[in-house]
Parts: sequence; C-alpha cells; structure tokens
Amino acid sequence: MKAHYDLVIVGGGMVGASLVCALLPVARRLSLSIALIEQQALPTQEGQPFQPSYDARSTALAYGVRSFYQATGVWDRLVEHLTPIEHIHVSDRGRFGVTRLHAEAEGVSALGYVVENHWLGQVLLEHIQQDSSGCVDLLCPASVSSVSPTTTGAELMVDFAGQSHAISAELIVLADGGRSGLRESLGIVCDEQSYHQQALVANVSLDRPHGQVAYERFTERGPMALLPGETLQGESRCGLVWTLPDDAIGEVLALDDRAFLAELQQVFGYRAGRFIRVGQRYHYPLKLTLAQEQVRGGLVVLGNAAHALHPIAGQGYNLALRGVTDLAENLIESRQQGVALGDLSRLQRYEQQRRVDQQRTIAFSDRTMRLFSNANPVLGLGRSIGLQALDLCPLAKTLFARAAMGLDSPALQLPR
Repeated sequence: MKAHYDLVIVGGGMVGASLVCALLPVARRLSLSIALIEQQALPTQEGQPFQPSYDARSTALAYGVRSFYQATGVWDRLVEHLTPIEHIHVSDRGRFGVTRLHAEAEGVSALGYVVENHWLGQVLLEHIQQDSSGCVDLLCPASVSSVSPTTTGAELMVDFAGQSHAISAELIVLADGGRSGLRESLGIVCDEQSYHQQALVANVSLDRPHGQVAYERFTERGPMALLPGETLQGESRCGLVWTLPDDAIGEVLALDDRAFLAELQQVFGYRAGRFIRVGQRYHYPLKLTLAQEQVRGGLVVLGNAAHALHPIAGQGYNLALRGVTDLAENLIESRQQGVALGDLSRLQRYEQQRRVDQQRTIAFSDRTMRLFSNANPVLGLGRSIGLQALDLCPLAKTLFARAAMGLDSPALQLPR
C-alpha cells in the first residue's frame, strides 16, 4: 500500500473492477498508480474450475459491451460462461401485439449476453490480479471510513489488515453501490422516485431448451423478463425478473414452489415451455435514483452510486458501463495532457456527457414502464398496435435492435 495514488476506486464490484480493467492496457505507459478497495474478501477457487450456481443472480449484457471487454482483454475468458441472446420476444399479455428480434436478421452473432454476476466479478478480479505492470494495488478486504477533499484531490481513511491508513489521491471514484454510505457522508443528495413496485428475482427451469430466447412480457400487474441461462444438470435454466406491486409481493413470496410455478405459468403462458423448478426467490423495491452531483474536484460517483433505474429494459449495468468507458477515456486524455485526474473542469465535461445518456436511458425505461403498466384499454390497444407495427417494419426494428444492443453508443477507444 502506498501513501498516495493517482486514482483510488472504492468498490471492487463489476463497475469498479471494469474501470481498473479499462485503464490497465495503458497504465504503465501513463505511469498511473491505482488502488482498488473492496470490502468483501476475494473469492477463493483454489484451482477448481468455475461451477455455475443454480441460484446465482445474472446480468444482461448488451451486445455492444463485447467490444469493451475485448478492448480490456477479458472477453476470451468471460465468454466461457456466457449465454448468448439470439432472439428477443416482446409481448403484451391478453393482447395481439408482439415484436420479435433475431440476431441473424440484424447481422450479429447475438443480440446480447447473460452472465452470472459472480462469474463476471471473478474474471475481472483475476485479470487485475494477474496484471504484471505493478500499477494496481488490490486492497481487499478493506473499508473506507471517511473521504475528505484536499487542495490537490482527496484523502481517505482506509481500514486494512487490522490498521487504519491515511491515503491521498488525485481522484477518488465511489463505485460502492446504490447504498453508498460515503456518498451520503459527503452530502451528495439523490433524487428518488418510488415505483411502488418490487422486483422478484429467481431462476427457473424449463422442460425444454430455451433456444437462446429472451422474453419481455407485459402483464396487468407489471412486466416480467425471462433470460436464457446456462444449462445445469440437464435442465434448461432461465433468469426471471418479475415486477409486482408492493401490495402483491408478499402474497406471491408466500406461495410454495409448486403454487408459485403454477401462478407464473398462468401469467407468463406456455410460449417458453413448462416451468418445472424454481430456485431461491429474492426481491427488492424499485425506484428511480439519480445523484444530483456526480463529480466534484477530486471525486466521481459511478455506477449504482450515481443512478438506479427500473429493470424493465435491462439497461442498468449497460448504462453504468458506458459511464466507465467515458470516465476511462477522460482520465487517459487528462494524463496525456498533463492535467490532474481530479481536475474539476475536465470532470465536469465528463459529467455533461454522461447526463445526456443517463437522461435518455432513464426516460426510455421510465416511459416504457408507465406505458406498459397502465390498465387503460385504449392505451392497451395502442400498445398492441405499436408492437405489431414494429414487428412489421424492418427499419424500425433494426433501429430498436441497435439501441437495445448498445450499438448507438461509442466503444472504448484506447490510445495506440
């Protein structure tokens, strides 16, 4: 551990670790010193091959994310346990409208990918640990008790290996999640808007192969998504995200497995097959959150610490990763120009760039949720006509597919 770093990242989850991986290819050339601080202990595999877990939480990666992880050098390892999404099926329960997207028709190998969170985290941290540049110190398990601004950046108090250490940095990045205590301690206020809904998350098994199809199903009580996952013990496994009103979540959680599968089957239908098993069920409240300040001199708030949105469009992590891309390029350019990484004017330029993307993505998710959660029959008819029209218009479908795949956003550009 050093007394001073150019960059300190608080939070070694998928967002924080991805930022380190984005900077690693140029860290030695730019003489960057980086510390990654993670509160949880590193997973220990002890040489054993990775085994997918039936109850693991998963994330949908947009197709455009592939170029990011290829540029950072982790894609070849990551792809070992990715499930491609080759087809997307969007429907509105009880109505005729449906839209189908196909990777082959859009000229790509996949519309996106599904990855278990702990596999993605393991690959990123292994990549950082195997780096030989000497530019990164991984402090884990460690916690940060305070962050204070200084004239040249910021200072943190880090509890590591049983001792408290004062560390200074040109720039501190808070990537410690939506419940960031450090963000709150710094007085950074978030605008929050409750949806009065809960997301019920679980893995379910089908009686037939899922065929790499992802389903988005809009129902009277809220949308549900079914994502294709790795086959385990001969069972075709899918990740379920079921949005339910606050006053309905308790009733559904109280069902035993058989009754739960019957209820799910009745609401979702049989287009994916018959549901035969469900794993552990998790739930969390849904709300729209946006930090009013995402940069200060010597400080950046990133990922879920900066924003959280409805999972209806599966864009949360992809939005965060676009923030990682923009921040990495901002820091690389600052270093090349001899400007401090925590320079406020340059960070404000980054924030302005992010705000446009955030507002666009949040507006799309929010409006889609409200449109498809409205029981008005006139709106219902309009939704069905819109879905059917989209399915029949190749150009509109391609534009929609490119946005869903993240191909309307620039890829990570590392200097040659």
